[in-house]
Amino acid sequence: MWTGIFYALAAGLMWGLVFVSPLLLPEYPAALQSVGRYLAFGVIALPLGWMDRRALRMLTRADWLEAAKLSAVGGLLYYLCLASAIQLAGAPLPTMIIGTLPVVIAITANLRDAHRDGRLPWLSLAPSLVFIALGIACVNRAELAALDQPSSADLWRYARGALLATGAVACWTWYPLRNADWLRCHPDRSPRTWATAQGLAMLPLALCGYGLLWSLMKVNGNPFAMPFGPHPWRFIGLMAAIGLFASWLGSLCWNAASQRLPTALAGQLIVFETLAALSYAFVLRGHPPGTLTLTGVGLLVAGVAWAVRIRPRPVELTVE
Repeated sequence: MWTGIFYALAAGLMWGLVFVSPLLLPEYPAALQSVGRYLAFGVIALPLGWMDRRALRMLTRADWLEAAKLSAVGGLLYYLCLASAIQLAGAPLPTMIIGTLPVVIAITANLRDAHRDGRLPWLSLAPSLVFIALGIACVNRAELAALDQPSSADLWRYARGALLATGAVACWTWYPLRNADWLRCHPDRSPRTWATAQGLAMLPLALCGYGLLWSLMKVNGNPFAMPFGPHPWRFIGLMAAIGLFASWLGSLCWNAASQRLPTALAGQLIVFETLAALSYAFVLRGHPPGTLTLTGVGLLVAGVAWAVRIRPRPVELTVE
């Protein structure tokens, strides 16, 4: 279990990087950042796939179709919603909404996977969920208080960012549950191979998306300097770094965690991504978080620490 928790922590630290790119590339469309990130992921997966070609040959057509679905929803669509939300509402609000994932996934997994993983008792799980929810509320309140007499346009922009962040939560509630299903059904398969397979499945999707976006910009007369925008080396460097660390290596660590932990517990450990993203956001701001924000972070950590102590109980099957 502790090995699984370590892998989940490593995945969270790397996934927190995806909140940085929209802040460093504010003039780049969110759609371009999404397809750019996963195009880089697919290119990085090519040599990795060659080294792992024997294991990849064992994947069936159904496995590749599943990898493509996971890549499309948990990759392209998720990051499109997230990057758009960050550009509209800033980093803290989307980070906090994404921070509800541990609660949403834990509840969903406890309802659907109890017979497979065992049930985390609701009474034992409740304090952890309450701590996490209160922590998210504290940080969100601190960020909302920072808004100084916003106009209706600002509030509408903020609301659209919140809505898109909620869409990202829906994508990433579906992804880890579906991904864990495949990994549990294939315990003999390497998490590294499955992460590489998702990258390879992503490549044609990202290429098509990049070409479609470029064509639409030309048709609409958009003056944006395609293919790499006004800061090509910054864009390429960020996409390559996020593609390697957040997409491939982060997926590898998360797959390893998913094979070792009950899904309800693994879902709560996504809180590490929230903590990492908040840390990176405040580093970019150049000042430390306030007391209310630190209180919220403390509550998040307390919730995770409480959840780690819980052991799943087998569910007795009733025989008619």
